[in-house]
Amino acid sequence: MIKIRLTRHGEYAIRCALELARHYGAAQVTTKEVASKQEIPIYFLSKILGRLIIAGLVVSQRGAAGGISLARPPHKISLREVIEAVEGPLALNKCLAEPGACSREAQCKVHPVWVRAQEALLRELEITLDQLI
Repeated sequence: MIKIRLTRHGEYAIRCALELARHYGAAQVTTKEVASKQEIPIYFLSKILGRLIIAGLVVSQRGAAGGISLARPPHKISLREVIEAVEGPLALNKCLAEPGACSREAQCKVHPVWVRAQEALLRELEITLDQLI
């Protein structure tokens, strides 16, 4: 059975991004503060932050005044970007993730339904962090 769901990494990435959005424009936040406030194990948060930094969504600064913060304003970061930074591209079915992977795609009666569902999902995930906080 195939289940479509967000992994723990995705859930934690969303919590982290929302916490950083709440503090945007103020002093940077420490990873320990984010982990504590959002109940994210620090080892998970470290992995997630690495992916968010690589995706250009979070910046990190070392030192006494260091910490983490969003790389862009919350109104310029979508929920989809956060999820895809840690989960990879979103697709409801293999035929949507890899066009041409299914030999039945052209005659498949369900394929158009998957396409519409995928479009609706991606459209909903374009909500920005500022709209969520």
